[in-house]
Amino acid sequence: MHGLSRLSNGVSSLSPPSSPRHRGSRGKTTSSPTTGGCGGGAGSFRVVGGGGGRAEFKNVVERFGYFLISAMYRRRGVLLFAPLLYISGMLMYMGIFGFDAVNNISNGARDVVGPGSVYRSPQVFEKLWPFMEAENRSSNTLMNVWNPKLRQGWKPCIKQTVIQSGLSEFPKSNGFLIIEANGGLNQQRLSICDAVAVAGLLNATLVIPIFHLNSVWQDSSKFGDIFDEEFFIYALRNHVNVIRELPGDILHQFDNNISNIVNLRVKAWSSPNYYLEKVLPKLVELKAVRIAPFSNRLAHAVPPYIQGLRCLCNFEALRFSEPIRMLAAKMVDRMVKNSSKSGGKYVSVHLRFEEDMVAFSCCVFDGGEEEKREMDIVRERSWRGKFRRRGRVIRPGANRVDGKCPLTPLEVGMMLRGMGFDNTTSLYVAAGKIYKVEKHMAPLKQMFPGLETKDSLASPEELAPFMGHSSRLAALDYTVCLHSEVFVTTQGGNFPHFLVGHRRYFYEGHAKTIRPDKRKLAQLFDKPSIRWQDFKRQLQDMLRHNDVKGSELRKPSNSLYMYPMPDCMCRKSDARIEYSNTTKTT
Repeated sequence: MHGLSRLSNGVSSLSPPSSPRHRGSRGKTTSSPTTGGCGGGAGSFRVVGGGGGRAEFKNVVERFGYFLISAMYRRRGVLLFAPLLYISGMLMYMGIFGFDAVNNISNGARDVVGPGSVYRSPQVFEKLWPFMEAENRSSNTLMNVWNPKLRQGWKPCIKQTVIQSGLSEFPKSNGFLIIEANGGLNQQRLSICDAVAVAGLLNATLVIPIFHLNSVWQDSSKFGDIFDEEFFIYALRNHVNVIRELPGDILHQFDNNISNIVNLRVKAWSSPNYYLEKVLPKLVELKAVRIAPFSNRLAHAVPPYIQGLRCLCNFEALRFSEPIRMLAAKMVDRMVKNSSKSGGKYVSVHLRFEEDMVAFSCCVFDGGEEEKREMDIVRERSWRGKFRRRGRVIRPGANRVDGKCPLTPLEVGMMLRGMGFDNTTSLYVAAGKIYKVEKHMAPLKQMFPGLETKDSLASPEELAPFMGHSSRLAALDYTVCLHSEVFVTTQGGNFPHFLVGHRRYFYEGHAKTIRPDKRKLAQLFDKPSIRWQDFKRQLQDMLRHNDVKGSELRKPSNSLYMYPMPDCMCRKSDARIEYSNTTKTT
């Protein structure tokens, strides 16, 4: 017998695309360079070694096929098999050329050459640096970077359906929902908010999510270490019942071991109908179910009430724990004071040039043989032969032309200077451990002397409680980036995915974000003879384009967490429900 859900009619999912990954997959699926991986479409072929005797071998195959077919023509009884054998022979013949082509590509012979395929940014910087130094510093772009006419006047609001569904007393719960949130900070955020939506859909009581110790992140933090647990329960009180722990009588039914509770293997991007038809009956029958892992387990396209729960969870209920909020607020205040020349405004950059990102991209920079050797070691250590598989195609030039290489700190600095941000601009860099940090960060500091990171903005004593906890450190970066006048994302992933949506939610629907066109940048940074004026013109065009694209409505296949309009926001003229407190609660 089915329990009562809070949704009379579920809707089918639109089969959204895979969620962007923050780090490369270690699973069976081969990642593309778009998400930081290297390789090409020929990965399923086997590479046949040695090309020297290939022509001779091909002639032998031709002679053998001719002899076989001639023999069959003499024996009319097997004539019917001739076409089949002929086709098989041709496939073998053509297959030899296919193997040859892959081998050539793997050896670099077929890699893309031409504009944009080679890392020449240091040469371009050497040519343009004197012009950057001589640039008039009287008008910093940061003072009027965003055109106010392009803002469409959105404000946070709760959908009418969510308000109407708020109850002073909940109907009897159908059971307890337990989920495990895996991954880094923002992957956990995704899992938590989708869990709130599913609990609302099933009229289930949600147990505070369990954080799985990820082999990559190695962060043992619990929910309450990162998020304000008490506030989370309070903010959802009229919509979803949330408890800290499973009641003792329920746990006793499972021998006081949560692992004994049945784990439902829910497919990624499952529709509301799936949960109502498959999960709800089990929940009613067993009184408690687990879903682990619970990452990307709910479709983007769901009914308005379910979207409203996602909005409420992500933008209002999930605020960081008090220790994180207190230090993050100090860091933001320090950035504002350091930015007195620009009215307290500063630029933040999410820089993805860590060692593993460089290795996974398979892009070539300016480190020569030493860089190649180091990256081979990192790839082998982290991905255990994934990049040495037969038929694996590595094309650094093609990756660069296609905009799939992470931007170096040098390239980020050149881009910002070209857009008009002068050397008085305060710059906050959110990043992990940068590959060859002294070498690669030096030119960025040269262009922006006011550069800060969490390590320079906070004292070692202040950071001590957070060290060894990557999600808590990421929360500090997240907050400082949220409050910046300009946010620059350089490589995709969950961090900018959620941050861009949060910025839209707090800045009247405009992301105030620069998402560079890295295909164009690859061409631009491969022109050592380019004139400074031409360089500036192209980058300022890119900045204007980002301004125009700052306010975008969510499409059916898009994530609400990145595009909160119109599900979580209303136009100011249409707003029916306004939050009395729209301060940044993260």
